[in-house]
Amino acid sequence: MDNHYSVPFILRGLLLFLAPFLLIGWLADAFWMWLAIGLIVVVSWHYLYQLRLIHWLWRSRNLLPPSASGSWSYIYDGIYRTQRRSQQRRRALARILRRFREASEALPDAAFVFRRDGALLWSNKLAQFYFGLRWPGDAGLRISSLIRHPDFLAYLNRGDFSEALNMPSPMRESLELELRIMPYSEDQFLLIARDVTQLRQLENMRRDFVANVSHELKTPLTVLQGYLEMMESPADVPDALLAKAVKDMDGQTTRMGKLIDQLLVLSRIESQAGDIFDHKVGMPRLLKALENDAITLNSERNHELVFDFENVDMYGREDEMRSVIMNLVSNAIYYTPAGGTIRISWKPVLGGAMEFCVEDTGPGIAQEHIPRLTERFYRVDRDRNSKRGGTGLGLSIVKHALEHHNSHLQINSLPGKGSRFSFRISAEQLVDDN
Repeated sequence: MDNHYSVPFILRGLLLFLAPFLLIGWLADAFWMWLAIGLIVVVSWHYLYQLRLIHWLWRSRNLLPPSASGSWSYIYDGIYRTQRRSQQRRRALARILRRFREASEALPDAAFVFRRDGALLWSNKLAQFYFGLRWPGDAGLRISSLIRHPDFLAYLNRGDFSEALNMPSPMRESLELELRIMPYSEDQFLLIARDVTQLRQLENMRRDFVANVSHELKTPLTVLQGYLEMMESPADVPDALLAKAVKDMDGQTTRMGKLIDQLLVLSRIESQAGDIFDHKVGMPRLLKALENDAITLNSERNHELVFDFENVDMYGREDEMRSVIMNLVSNAIYYTPAGGTIRISWKPVLGGAMEFCVEDTGPGIAQEHIPRLTERFYRVDRDRNSKRGGTGLGLSIVKHALEHHNSHLQINSLPGKGSRFSFRISAEQLVDDN
């Protein structure tokens, strides 16, 4: 407010305004009548500017106040300045809220705030994805009504939030969430939910991996130990049994060596990173080497091998592609009964992609096994001691190597009708020599 605007200032202005009316009334000998006229004019003048003020506040879209004189100029100017300050504060608050929302949406975790009575105050989008909340539509509703999982309700009612709660997502049971609740203010709580699905899967995989490796190594070690105990008295061992023992021990050590080699290959493939477009794979040369190796592997099986290769290169990692191709071909040769037919091709398909395919006339695979074939140590033949039992790592190596090349293994098989293993390389990953 202007320092000059005060009660004396107002009275002085009123007297100056009424002075002409008082002078006319004194000269005309009608003082009180002209005083009344002057006061009526003052009141009308004030009502006029009051009407303008109401019109400006409620109807006008113009932020600037109407022109005024006297005390009303101070009133208009004061309201205008107050509006400007309020507008600036709202903008500042809006910027703070926008930054808060942007920060909350950037969080890798779901978050929402609720009062002590359970009323929802705010949530980010990830919380809406994990819990099915709708913001701001669910504002004010009780959390216990929105998230009805028994474990969550018991955790909420217990009121002890010192430990985290693990529960499946109410919207997607395949997701496992870790929930933590922290006091946010005197009457509010902040809930943070983190997706720990992958961590749990990795923990389960690690546990299964240790168990499977232990089992795979225990079998050949048991065989070796048994034969070694038998050989403590070599004079009592017949020559035929001794020859069988040496042959079996050699086979078991070879099997352990193969298992360790494939574990090292799988570990190297899983840890490799980098741009696959940095390297070029000469597929014709690689497939020619594959053809020679396949013929060598097939020398005892007498399969009919049919090759159909196109002269097309690709970008990727040659050692990984060699592992992929050799695993698929060796599996077909190994599991197809003697005298079968195996077709191996590298041909173009729709969309400009190239497809590598291995088809055999083997026994086929039941549908319940197909989704799990790429798991480590999973085998259709559960007898680990059988001659047909491999390490169970071949297709797992294929899976991880193809993931590096933006591809995946496609398996089509029916019992008694053979199997078809294939993968496709997109046109963007093929080498254009033109």
